[in-house]
Amino acid sequence: MILTVTLNTALDITYRVRALRPHASHRVSEVTERPGGKGLNVARVLATLGHEVTVTGFAGGATGRVLQEQLTGIPGVVDVLVPVTGATRRTIAVVDEHTGDTTQLNEPGPTVTPAEWSAFQEAYEVLLTSASAVALCGSLPPGVPVGAYAGLVRAAKAAGVPVLLDTSGEALRRGVAARPDLIKPNAEELAELTGAHEPLHATQDARRRGARAVVASLGTEGLLAATPDGRWRATPQTRLRGNPTGAGDAAVAGLLSGLVERLPWPDRLARAAALSAASVLAPVAGEFDRGAYEELLGRVAVTGEATAA
Repeated sequence: MILTVTLNTALDITYRVRALRPHASHRVSEVTERPGGKGLNVARVLATLGHEVTVTGFAGGATGRVLQEQLTGIPGVVDVLVPVTGATRRTIAVVDEHTGDTTQLNEPGPTVTPAEWSAFQEAYEVLLTSASAVALCGSLPPGVPVGAYAGLVRAAKAAGVPVLLDTSGEALRRGVAARPDLIKPNAEELAELTGAHEPLHATQDARRRGARAVVASLGTEGLLAATPDGRWRATPQTRLRGNPTGAGDAAVAGLLSGLVERLPWPDRLARAAALSAASVLAPVAGEFDRGAYEELLGRVAVTGEATAA
């Protein structure tokens, strides 16, 4: 079982409009509503790939009830979200059909009490006993300590479970110091963490700060990996236009599935890059175009070299 942690879950609402214009009224052509938050998006992609996934984090209020009702309809995903008194947040994505661009509006999330945080930590440690890998994903809701991910990384490592961390800002900085097996920042998050804007130098610096391996998302330039086994770049040979929301989460799913399947790093990166590219053709985060994925998988260029033994 793969475990994904989404402390700040969300009900993702996507509006599609013909063209998005400031200060104007818009007629919405399509509305979709899905369980969201980075870890839930990762879980849905993993389940589509055939993996059994357990999701945990927080859910509360009317929005949380809708989110959990929708989770019950996803084959391969088990819901072990911890209840909170506050209401789960909503995220609003507005897709401009003319340009393909997406405008995102993210609510902050419920305030988590100390008792609720303690209840989550207890549930998390129990879930680790049957996990093959864990992904810690997304922002921290109000009330959760800024060093929360560092503690969760240490708990996973104590249980012998490989841990991937995908967050940003201070939560990432503190989490990296706890030595996760893998981090998956985008270029902006990596630069904020290291102060370096050259990606290769920044990935190496992130490893020195504690991450065992670093895979950076560089948008249309693909993925850049610095690992104990070598350094590689994975670049899709076809650029697809669409909704990029969730592309990074699809990459995380590819990396996690490759980890538990013990694939070599070049194969993990090819899968992650192909999933990320294919996800932009899906209407919402957490999904991907399977036909595009299968076509892209054989066309991802992976360059680099293994570290000499």
